[in-house]
Amino acid sequence: AEEFGKQVHTYCPAFDEASLRETIRYSEHVVFNSPSQIDRFRAVIDEHRPSTSFGLRINPQHSEVDVALYDPCASGSRLGTTYDALTKADLRGIDGLHFHTLCELGADALQRTLAVVENRFEPWLDRATWVNFGGGHHITKPGYDVALLIDLVRDFKRRHHVDVFLEPGEAIGLHTGVLVASVLDIVENDGPIAVLDTSATAHMPDVLEMPYRPQLRGAAEPGKLPYTYRLGGLSCLAGDMIGAYSFPQPLEVGHRLVFEDMAHYTMVKTTTFNGVRLPSIALYDPNDDSYRVQRRFEYEDYRNRLS
Repeated sequence: AEEFGKQVHTYCPAFDEASLRETIRYSEHVVFNSPSQIDRFRAVIDEHRPSTSFGLRINPQHSEVDVALYDPCASGSRLGTTYDALTKADLRGIDGLHFHTLCELGADALQRTLAVVENRFEPWLDRATWVNFGGGHHITKPGYDVALLIDLVRDFKRRHHVDVFLEPGEAIGLHTGVLVASVLDIVENDGPIAVLDTSATAHMPDVLEMPYRPQLRGAAEPGKLPYTYRLGGLSCLAGDMIGAYSFPQPLEVGHRLVFEDMAHYTMVKTTTFNGVRLPSIALYDPNDDSYRVQRRFEYEDYRNRLS
């Protein structure tokens, strides 16, 4: 809202009153996670309607995501209100519904989700003025069925007479940035290990959380090219390992490695664990092969987070 002057929709698993009031200052739509939060903040809702529109996140209990860590509808999830809980809820002052079942998925997964949502929540859909389909739509990925997405949105709007919102999320930042790291040392222990000036746990935590193996420019799967190395991070965490890659030439101290497609989460999930320096942020201009550093992080940035 501050930077772009556009419409902002905000959801949080739980608000306290101070955070809710601050959120309302910057948001056109505010989404609660549970009926109990609606009951708790009924007076705040009444105070700010209709200038702020309020919604409730529902949990369709329909899983499309294979990795449980990223599945909002996994068994026992705290995210969203189930059908059983909704039947007992007082939704006075609530205009819209929100659900989020996807993670890096296609329109076919949304189609299956919508079938479940409409089957379980139709009475509430027909009383809503808007529905937010959440994030995880991989709209910019090659092969994504955009035509199906358009049909799904149009048909849903027609059936329920609601405005529909989507949160493309990662899709708008896909393949927009890289993380450049340098080899600091090469050690031997059951094969060569290149120690880098970056960190899986501090700079690319999804590598350990999901887990996943980031794409590395000019490298391949282990054993496919002549020289295979495991890549390790700079922190003291024993498991701070990015993975094994093979290279056409031996790695040497000072070599730079370019991890692809790292901007969207590396920018927001980095930490200064162990005092590891945050990556500098730079803008690259392909027209003249130049880059300009926008921000360097120093010791003071680490210190000032602590006191």
